Amino acid sequence: MAEEHHLPDLSSRQELILTCIVQAYSEKPEPVSSGHLVDNYQLNISSATVRNEMAQLEELGYIAAPHTSAGRLPTAAGFRYFVRRLLQTHSLTRGEQSHISERVGTLQAGMEQWMRRTAALLSRAVQTAAIVTPPIAQTNTFKHVELISIQGRLALMVLVLHSGSVHQRMLTLADAVPQQQLAEAAKRVNEICASLEARQVRLRSINLPMLDREVAELTAELIETADNNQARFIYRDGLSRIIESFADEEGAQQAIRILEEHTVLNALLNDMLERLPKDAGEAVDVRVVIAGDGRYQDLNRLSMVLSRYGDPEKMSGAIGVLGPTHINYGRAISTVRYVSNLMTNVLATLYQDGVDNGEPGNI
Repeated sequence: MAEEHHLPDLSSRQELILTCIVQAYSEKPEPVSSGHLVDNYQLNISSATVRNEMAQLEELGYIAAPHTSAGRLPTAAGFRYFVRRLLQTHSLTRGEQSHISERVGTLQAGMEQWMRRTAALLSRAVQTAAIVTPPIAQTNTFKHVELISIQGRLALMVLVLHSGSVHQRMLTLADAVPQQQLAEAAKRVNEICASLEARQVRLRSINLPMLDREVAELTAELIETADNNQARFIYRDGLSRIIESFADEEGAQQAIRILEEHTVLNALLNDMLERLPKDAGEAVDVRVVIAGDGRYQDLNRLSMVLSRYGDPEKMSGAIGVLGPTHINYGRAISTVRYVSNLMTNVLATLYQDGVDNGEPGNI
């Protein structure tokens, strides 16, 4: 088989046949024969011609024969070619849009219920597993620090960020410092570091007194650590749906592992989101990962359609569906894109309300 990254373009007739094979296999995941294509699709070519073209597609690596079956099924390369060059996505119907908008377009019962409701709705709409993460700040900013005398030269530093996360660290000071002096140092740091990012805090610390500088430098380190290790709580739905979509146990087990092991899924989401546009002015887009795209071994039997919602410069989260490689890509892409846009609009309203109340991003 040719290397996947060097597969050549197909002729228009080969593209038509590959499209038919993908569509047939997505509707019923079993090998597709040339006879099935001739009987069910208006190809206007003979069975012999179809068989010849299928042989070419197999040689090029777009389809494969499982065991000794007379039929063929799309390979990961075949699905990728179809999605990236041949797929024509269609907007959801007005009825579908209205149904989704009524349930996702407002946040009336709290963030957690919004997340759960969105995941359940998306899973039902695409008939596979769905994942949604709450919005988090792309870059953390300083909110408040406290210093508490413990014993002798030991002091506890408690740092609160605007994202809501709290970080505690023990400080071993050069000399014992009374609580009053610690409180005064914390007050000075709070005044000069309000709403700053790690880099800005570090710059402000250069000319500070020794104690203040030590607190500010540790603060910058903790903010950087928070930026690099943002774990997303993941709401998921549709585990039973994705399990039922696999004929083999291995694919189902991989799906269970991905959805149950949040550490693995978090790492995948963070990496995938990094590859989506970050400019808030760009149109909301989706990323389609088929059989891991050669990067994610944990997804080699799965496909993911993922989008970011919100504003990466302020607060954003992830939304997507996870399914077998024969997932209905057109349906998945259209639904994820539409729901992502709705959630972005809701979050924009929430953020604006927070700004108006003097607490940006306080949702």
